[in-house]
Amino acid sequence: MMWRQFFGLGNPRLKFPVVQEPSPIDIPLPSKVTLFFEVVPADAEVPVIGPGSSVKAGQKLKIRESDEDYVISTVSGIVCDVSEYTGYLGRTYQSISIEPRGDDEWDDAFAQIKDPTLQVGRDFLGCLPGAPDFGSLLDFKTPVNTFIVSGIDKDLLVTTNQYIVEAEAQALAKGVELLKKISHTDQVILVVPPHLSDKVAHVNADIREVRPSYPNTLPEMIMKEVMGREVGAGKRPVDMGVGFLNAEAVVALAHAFDRGVIPVEKVLTIIRKDGATLLARARIGTPIKDILDRLNIEIAHRDRLILGGPMTGMAAYSADLPLLSDTDAIMIQDREDITPSSDVSCVNCGECIRACPANIPVNMLVRLLENGLYEEAVSEYDLLSCIECGLCSYVCPAKIPIFHYIMLGKFEYSQITGREEPNE
Repeated sequence: MMWRQFFGLGNPRLKFPVVQEPSPIDIPLPSKVTLFFEVVPADAEVPVIGPGSSVKAGQKLKIRESDEDYVISTVSGIVCDVSEYTGYLGRTYQSISIEPRGDDEWDDAFAQIKDPTLQVGRDFLGCLPGAPDFGSLLDFKTPVNTFIVSGIDKDLLVTTNQYIVEAEAQALAKGVELLKKISHTDQVILVVPPHLSDKVAHVNADIREVRPSYPNTLPEMIMKEVMGREVGAGKRPVDMGVGFLNAEAVVALAHAFDRGVIPVEKVLTIIRKDGATLLARARIGTPIKDILDRLNIEIAHRDRLILGGPMTGMAAYSADLPLLSDTDAIMIQDREDITPSSDVSCVNCGECIRACPANIPVNMLVRLLENGLYEEAVSEYDLLSCIECGLCSYVCPAKIPIFHYIMLGKFEYSQITGREEPNE
């Protein structure tokens, strides 16, 4: 039941520091890169790529000829492994590991393309740095008539896209024009923090400033503040015809057509144990361990490795995991600074309700989620209205892992409804 105003006046609002980052530190080419992408199993068809296959940088790789999903090789070399990988919440990926051999030899398929079209977006641009779903976003079932290009980072301490705006303003302007041509829409909104407005004054887009305070930088909040539209329960901006792209993806689009090769390097923010940040640039697929070793950052036993920022990042179990095209940050948390979660009952203090930007009765919601009542959590206490900002866990004095309960609840509910669909 939807019985409350969607957006409340929750606290706290966490301010982003204005950080002028130096140029990214370049990470050397690793001895092996690993690329992930989702693929639908089709056991009856013979794979077209496997161990021993030779690949070029920028080459489009598919497991089977009929597959729609693909990944772009970020190096030239020999495939050493093709296997399945199970990720967060049971999502299954296909992984392709490649050992680089010699200097980069670039595949020329994309270089033959002169005009940016929707078909090109589908066929080649699904793996651009900053937006792994770029191609599918342009071909979404609901026509996308407005694009919001985010020049502000979603999470605290992360400065990846802000650096891109400051360092690549000319390429950003070219990318916006290409985006308009590919998508056949002139409705492009560029959101930036106030201190970067002058940098993008020449960009032919609707420039909007977003207050640099969390969670104002999340897509649902930007929709509310910039467009005056609320994203309903269980919906996403793209369901409303609004596509979100990081500034890095739009800049990568410009570089792809300027240089005739698909960009294969990713800029990311490194957040050290003391909270200090720096920027790095590495090939997509580079093991996280290689990045940290180059930066002389050690991870000790029981330290926490987080992919993303402090509010919405996800803990990783191994530093051998690769850098993905949407990894904007890597955070290392010292074991002494980790606040253990608790299994105590809710004390009804109301802090989570006051902090929630969607004004959800979180104290009641978590009771249902703790007991596996996922359908009731959706129907009675608006589980699907959560925008996953993590503020509830941040302010909880009982240290209940509310955010994780919510993420699990949404996943389990999707599994329930998915199983029931064939009988409807």
